[in-house]
Amino acid sequence: MKDEVNYLHFLKEIGVDTIPRPLAVQLKDALAPSSFVPSPPTRETAVDLAARFKEMAAQVAACAKCGLGKTRNKAVFGAGNIETDLMFIGEGPGFDEDQQGIPFVGRAGQLLTKIINAIELDRKDVYITNIVKCRPPGNRDPLPEEAAACHPYLAEQIRLIQPKIICTLGRHASQVILNTTESISRLRGRFHIINGIRVMPTYHPAYLLRNPGGKRPVWEDMQKIRDYLKENSDMYQRNGHGRDNRSR
Repeated sequence: MKDEVNYLHFLKEIGVDTIPRPLAVQLKDALAPSSFVPSPPTRETAVDLAARFKEMAAQVAACAKCGLGKTRNKAVFGAGNIETDLMFIGEGPGFDEDQQGIPFVGRAGQLLTKIINAIELDRKDVYITNIVKCRPPGNRDPLPEEAAACHPYLAEQIRLIQPKIICTLGRHASQVILNTTESISRLRGRFHIINGIRVMPTYHPAYLLRNPGGKRPVWEDMQKIRDYLKENSDMYQRNGHGRDNRSR
């Protein structure tokens, strides 16, 4: 029963008002691998870390290593807490992101924010980026050479942040990070370990906008992330999101 109630709260957080019929029945009964290999981790000071991210963002803004540099409006390096234990990686910027230079700000991004809120965190508590930093035309999948061109930036972001968990959003990002051709439906639901980092693949928020039935699996994946971090990270003590407001 507790899981069902938690799922209801999750649905409310992400804007779902209608209870799925299978869940309604349960409640009624209860109530009656990429070739990605990060460099060995080294700990940077907060000042050095911020300076390095600023430097890399400038490099990405001027990058012309692949054809996407010619068609983009703005490069989208990444955004969020660079000292976090939770990192989200999507496949690439969309139209809204290309206009604003910020990852996940369109409809899918708004849903991602709700998903993050549902596990008792805010966007400011996590770091969000993509496999490629410029929008592929027509929102197509990034080409292998485009992902390869951006790979050093992504690998360095991961190395510097040293997250405990990476949540890959969607098939393409999950396949690149895990260096596999397996479907997202087979990859999701469990942690994969890459160089000591737990990787949780899950469905992309854009997929959920088209297929609401995917929200339950995503909620299951996010619960695993939340539960692991509560046991193995001080994120929930540091962020002041309804637990420890002394830092505010």
